[in-house]
Amino acid sequence: MSLIVHHLNNSRSQRLLWMLEELELPYEIRFYERDKATMLAPPELKQVHPLGKSPVLEDGKLKLVETGAICEYLVDKTGKLGPANQGEGLLQYRQFMHYAEGSLMPNLLLMLAMSKVPLIGGIAVKKVQPMVDVHLDYVEQVLASRPWFAGKAMTAADIMMSFPLEAAVSRAGLGPSRPATMGWLKKIHARPAYQAALKKGGTYDYA
Repeated sequence: MSLIVHHLNNSRSQRLLWMLEELELPYEIRFYERDKATMLAPPELKQVHPLGKSPVLEDGKLKLVETGAICEYLVDKTGKLGPANQGEGLLQYRQFMHYAEGSLMPNLLLMLAMSKVPLIGGIAVKKVQPMVDVHLDYVEQVLASRPWFAGKAMTAADIMMSFPLEAAVSRAGLGPSRPATMGWLKKIHARPAYQAALKKGGTYDYA
């Protein structure tokens, strides 16, 4: 039985498609479109899971939510894209699996929310930008010291970090001043599995 991905356009769930392509697992995509006025997920997703969020992965009777948890499930299921060793590589892997959504993404979401506030949005974004820059400088330092987030080989941690950094390019000024990070983005975008996921996933403005 193939896996089923409940996929929302322009969302975190693009990472899951990329991971499944890297793992060469068969899967079916069920597509959902954001409301064009509010950019919120459609109510149909609540029929899949009470949170009404994407991605949702179905594997037989299992329904899994939260991208990080789904990625770890797939690592355990296949034995692939996990850390290369049980030492420092494992610690780096765990850190960035959680850092992507736990520390980096909330600041980007705050910036997005502030930018939509009438009159004071621009001022608020300028207040948030230094907080985001601390994270982007940290990521640059890490990627200047090694090719992938958990060491010498790509892991699910890189897949988790992809969406926040892609969003940072469009929302938070990530660009040529951080060459290691931009080089890493160019590298992941060139991967055949990433390109295959783009073709299957539909609209994704961050690639």
